[in-house]
Amino acid sequence: MVAEGRQRVDKWLFFTRAVKSRSLAAKLVVAGRVRINRDKAAQASDLVKPGDVLTITLDRRIFVWKVLGAGVRRGPAEEARTLYEDMSPPPAPKGDVLPDAIPALREAGSGRPTKKERRQTDRLRDED
Repeated sequence: MVAEGRQRVDKWLFFTRAVKSRSLAAKLVVAGRVRINRDKAAQASDLVKPGDVLTITLDRRIFVWKVLGAGVRRGPAEEARTLYEDMSPPPAPKGDVLPDAIPALREAGSGRPTKKERRQTDRLRDED
């Protein structure tokens, strides 16, 4: 019997629409991509309760969600959003360069030769 307000983590992930199916949610947990209060969830039957903080890694993105309640069904997205509070950091804009990245500098024309330049060097070699 499940205690009041507690729910299996795979079921909760399915109800919040983090994944498309419960079996995918279970695989996500077993793969170690879900943490409950900074501890790795060992199995899909681990229980979550309101107040727990889940860290979920999906497709190179990290979500930090605070559990607000247990779900009853997999309803519409508006209903799913009431089950958690999103505490994730905002994603970095795609156009920005990382601060520690050094831009690649090269002189004009020092890159890969064009087809015309290759033909010219081939002709020079043939003449020798």
